[in-house]
Formats: sequence, structure tokens, C-alpha cells
Amino acid sequence: MKKALAIAILFLATGQLFAQKVKLNSEKMNTSKEHYTFQLSDKVTRKKVSFKNRYGITLSGDLYFPKNAGTEKLSALAISGPFGAVKQQSSGLYANQMAERGFIALAFDPSYTGESSGEPRNVASPEINTEDFSAAVDFLGLQKSVDRNKIGIIGICGFGGFALNATAIDKRVKAVAATSLYDMTRVISKGYNDSVTLEQRTQTLEALGQQRWKDAEAGKPADGPRNLPEKLKGDEPQFVKEYFDYYRTPRGFQVNSVNSNGAWLVTNPLSFMNMPILTYVKEISPRPMLLIAGENAHSRYFSEDIFKVANEPKELIIIPNTVHVDLYDKVDVIPFDKLDTFFKEYLK
Repeated sequence: MKKALAIAILFLATGQLFAQKVKLNSEKMNTSKEHYTFQLSDKVTRKKVSFKNRYGITLSGDLYFPKNAGTEKLSALAISGPFGAVKQQSSGLYANQMAERGFIALAFDPSYTGESSGEPRNVASPEINTEDFSAAVDFLGLQKSVDRNKIGIIGICGFGGFALNATAIDKRVKAVAATSLYDMTRVISKGYNDSVTLEQRTQTLEALGQQRWKDAEAGKPADGPRNLPEKLKGDEPQFVKEYFDYYRTPRGFQVNSVNSNGAWLVTNPLSFMNMPILTYVKEISPRPMLLIAGENAHSRYFSEDIFKVANEPKELIIIPNTVHVDLYDKVDVIPFDKLDTFFKEYLK
């Protein structure tokens, strides 16, 4: 258990799950930066867009339109995640599905990752990634085809937590959904199931402090080793095998994705260690919240814990016989019809 916990913290926080350098197998992986891990619906149009957040970072997105839309302004959704993914992966798949159902949907790369700007590369921030959602709302609200009073957001995995955090402070967001929710500040600072001791936390912070000295001396922050290997050894925790099955196989590989093909900075955990993002989750109410988790997901407890403390209206759906990554791309188990009815009910 302790070994699994240590591996989990390293994977989530610093990308130091595996230190070996690996090469992509071009016969199995599509290494084009333009590769999408899903097929665009023939009922949907996709357009590349860009917009800036409050910090001047240019975010890259794909805007999905239903082809049968008339002249009436439509409801819109901003979608991002999972943590370490890009818009050609899960968020784009979600946007494609929701556009089929009549929404204008924006899938975007978070700051410092994918095709979005920001230096250094491959760094995450609880504050800036929360702001990314509000910037997406800004962009959607400026579109002539969008009713700015009918905007919701969907966050996947770690961006489920950022989506809830953004909704709590951004009253323009009328409804929020999170699938396979992670609270990244909680898991990085406390470990899975809050199992990190004060001694372990102190050791981590001391190591990160020493890394800052190294970065300062080098004049730039150091990249951690790769997140995931080319091949599994077989003794990894089950959830790591599940991540591998998505990010490092043709199923979900995308060359711009940190989890597919890169690593976070070594010091990436710092801002997550003492900035809890869901302190004001009760203030989402009276706007509605929908949480969706897999029955067998290692992350299920995040959704259950948030559901306990959030105010009404709220709903928690547990999808039978599914794990965390099943809700990334398995359209036969992701409850898109439920997402459709949820947003159509509340974006009005």
C-alpha cells in the first residue's frame, strides 16, 4: 500500500512515475499533432479558436457547432480535462457529443499545455487553471450564436475540481458537471485517501525547496521524468495500468498530451500543497451540480465527499462496472443523454 501511494503521488505531482527515456512506436501511435482520438460527428462542425485568459495567456480551443442550428442563440458549454490531457482527447470527445445534442461546445487546452501558450511548459496551477474556465466563459459569451445567460461547464478528472472551483466564484456559470472528479489540491497535498503523514509532507516540501535552488542556479525549472513508460512491467498499481491503457495506447495517445508524451515540471506540486480549491463549493448553490463517477474508480471518493458537503441542487451518479478512465472516452457508458437533459433543464 505504501509503495502504491508513493507511486501515485509521484505520478500526479511531478511526473516521476518512471525515469527511463522512451521512444514512440510509430507503427502503433499516431504522432501527428493534429490527431484526434475520436471521429468528428457528421452532425457537427469543428473550428479552431483562441482566446486569452486574465493573465494574458493565449488558450487554444476547438469550437463545436451543431450543423442543424438555426438562427436562435444556443446554450454553450466550456469543457476541459483530464489533468494532463489536451483538447484532441476526452474534452473534444465530450464537446463533439454535446454539440450533437444541440449545444455549442468549446474544448480547450489549459494554460502552459498543448497548443496553449505560457512559459515554462507543462506546469499546472490551481488558480490559473480555474481562471482558464472563466476565460472560456468570456469567449463563449462573445459569440453571436451563444446566449451568454445559458453557459455551463464540464470538467473531467482534475479539471472537474477546477470546474467546480470556477463555478463557485463565477456566477455567470449556470450549471456545472464533473466526471471522474479529482481534487488535485487534496490528492497532491494529502495523497490518496488523505494518507500522507505530516512527516511525509514535510519531506516532500523540503525536497521541492532544494529543487528550487537547483532551478534557480540553472536559470530554468527542471522537467521531471516521463509520466508513463512505453511498456508496463506488470507490478504497477491497477489505476496506473488503467491510465496507461488510455494515454499510452492508440486508444487515447496524443503527442501534445503531458500524460501521453511528457512530464510535469519537478516543482509542479508547489502551488497545490497549500491552496485547497474547493473551500467554497457550497457557494455553487443555488446553481445545480452534477457529479458522475465510476463504480470501481479509484477516484470515486472525491465525488462522494464533495456531494456530501455541497448544497442542493446536486446529483451524484455512479456508473456500474466502470473505472476512472472509462469516463474519458467510452461513449457507451458515459451518460451523455443525462448530461444533455441536465444542461437543457438548467440552461434556460
